[in-house]
Amino acid sequence: MAPEIETSTITVGPLSAYLARPAGGSRRGMLLLPMITGIGEQVREYAGQLAERGITALTWDPWHGPSSDDTPPDRLKELLDQLDDETSLGEQTRLLDHLLGELGCAKAGVIGWCLGGRFALLLAGRDQRLASAIAYHPTVPGDTPPNHTADAIEHCSRITAPVMMLYPGADSLVPHERFAQLQSALQARETGASIIHVYPGAEHGFSNRTRHGNPVNVDAYALSWPQVLDFADVTTA
Repeated sequence: MAPEIETSTITVGPLSAYLARPAGGSRRGMLLLPMITGIGEQVREYAGQLAERGITALTWDPWHGPSSDDTPPDRLKELLDQLDDETSLGEQTRLLDHLLGELGCAKAGVIGWCLGGRFALLLAGRDQRLASAIAYHPTVPGDTPPNHTADAIEHCSRITAPVMMLYPGADSLVPHERFAQLQSALQARETGASIIHVYPGAEHGFSNRTRHGNPVNVDAYALSWPQVLDFADVTTA
């Protein structure tokens, strides 16, 4: 039987964030960095599943309100093009402070999907307080967008914590050459385990249910997600 959990939307200074945790709190934490959906239904489910494992899950809101629950994909894409790296990393750091401070977590990792997967690598490269980093199909395109001012590959080389990175073999946004650069940077580190998953035939964003019309994506998600949860468990214990 799953333990009782508490869920709420909280404010951390000027930021709004979604919190899911075991009733009474936990000493273990994870910072969640969503995909383009923002804090949509599936991301809240991820937070709830972590909370059921005894982990306090705090979710960053990249769009400050809008999500796939109430906002068309085209509008979310417009917001994505306006996202600023330094502002976003500052917000994420503030939420990590809150996890390790007021929420009482002794250890915390970070997990991100797509745009959040890239930010998970960036944040872990800057903040050595993180116990682990999980990057689900991180969006690090071959042609760097103008608003990607932080170098994900260079940040990978700075990470000292264990990293799990999951790459879809048919990723239309992140070419194999870019993935190879990320992988090389992680595996060249002197500290921190590198666990690299490759899912042949799976598409970018294969964890997102909107991509589950393709059975290859369904299989990739079904295989990867239990291992991701176990990795979060072990690294925050």
